[in-house]
Amino acid sequence: MLDLNPFAELSATIPASAMQTYVVLMFLAVVGGTIIDTLHKKSAQYFFENAQKARQSAKRTVSGGEKVSLAVSTLANEVLTSSEFANPQRRLSHLLTMYGFIIFVVTTVTLIFGYPTPAEAAPAILPVLWHIAALMVCVGGYWFWFFIRCDVNSEGRPWYQLVRADLFILSLLMTTSFALIWSVTRGAGALNILFFAIFILASTTLFCTVLWSKFAHMFFKPAAAYQKKIIMADGSQENLPDVGELADPEVQARYPDIPEYMGEKPPYMGLGIKRESPNHY
Repeated sequence: MLDLNPFAELSATIPASAMQTYVVLMFLAVVGGTIIDTLHKKSAQYFFENAQKARQSAKRTVSGGEKVSLAVSTLANEVLTSSEFANPQRRLSHLLTMYGFIIFVVTTVTLIFGYPTPAEAAPAILPVLWHIAALMVCVGGYWFWFFIRCDVNSEGRPWYQLVRADLFILSLLMTTSFALIWSVTRGAGALNILFFAIFILASTTLFCTVLWSKFAHMFFKPAAAYQKKIIMADGSQENLPDVGELADPEVQARYPDIPEYMGEKPPYMGLGIKRESPNHY
């Protein structure tokens, strides 16, 4: 059953053109929501102004080759492997959810546009990937929702206490969960129709609420990570002062509070926040 295209069977009830139109509308909703989110939160303006300030306080010029190297590093670390997550469980959960969602969306579009009817049989690997991808999202997402969220893990909040920030993960989990249930219960009559309706309602919520959810952050995250690498490479350090060694006489002359409160040879203060293992984020 997992190697059968569920959308091809659905075409007997809903025209393939209607399904394709729905996908296009959801794509436009994401694009439009992201643009409005950028304008509303002034994200692009912030990045531009921050980059301008960084260039003014830069201590060196980053070459084109360095920029390419930093871009590749950002793609390999922050984007493809999510290396910013120090907690290995959180990282694995995020990767399962991220790659599952990407594969789920790509295979959905491929099945609906490339093989919309039973007469156009899809390669068996595509429906299998579609089901596996939905399962990946469920595993990673429910793992995060019940065990990893910092307000549940660290603050003792019940998992069922919802806030607007939960809109993205909940609508994503409902989309993939009911997609699987709908596919598995094909032939179950009215119950199967109910599962399909919930699947469509959840996916519509997911793609049409970009302005109020965390969906748009997927597009901002790589840009923010790349810009951070640039400002560290050119020495601007986000316009923060380069303090240097606290025992350096020049540093102490510039910041007289250091010797006054910490002595001329400030002691090693320890690991600080890293003293505790990163089990929250």
